[in-house]
Amino acid sequence: MTPASPLLRSTLGGRYAPAAIMLGAAAATLGGAFLFQYAGGLAPCVLCIDERYPYAVAIAAGLLALLLPDRRARAAVLLVAALAFAVDVGIAGYHIGVERHWWEGTAACTGSISQGKALTLQALREQIMNAPVARCDRISWSLFGLSLAGYNFLIAAALAAFSLAAARRTLGQRKP
Repeated sequence: MTPASPLLRSTLGGRYAPAAIMLGAAAATLGGAFLFQYAGGLAPCVLCIDERYPYAVAIAAGLLALLLPDRRARAAVLLVAALAFAVDVGIAGYHIGVERHWWEGTAACTGSISQGKALTLQALREQIMNAPVARCDRISWSLFGLSLAGYNFLIAAALAAFSLAAARRTLGQRKP
């Protein structure tokens, strides 16, 4: 066995397991988004970018939970992760609605040019150059009828439920 084996065993099989699992799942999901962007060539829209921030919060929370010896503190940090994932469910749900044309996205989301706002050619040029590369109301990739926002909705909902259950489990542990 290597010197790191006891640490790995205690992290993945002990009281830190829920935090490690949540951290791994959040990092894998965010990594997948970057893989779609950089390896797959799918430019993210404004809402796609917004959907990444809660994962960053959850990853930071997961790292912190792995460092905290007190179970109550770990549970509180896991609750923060659950809240971050719940926020992401809301963003993804909004994004799905924009993609399905159930409601309109914001001007930053759809890249619409405001008529009458650009009084000069330079102002119009700036408006065009600042428009998003990808529009939120167009599905650039889907599988089995679900877009990336749809998959993110499902993943974030599952991770929110898992993080909440993990916080409850952590509070129920007898050891610190």
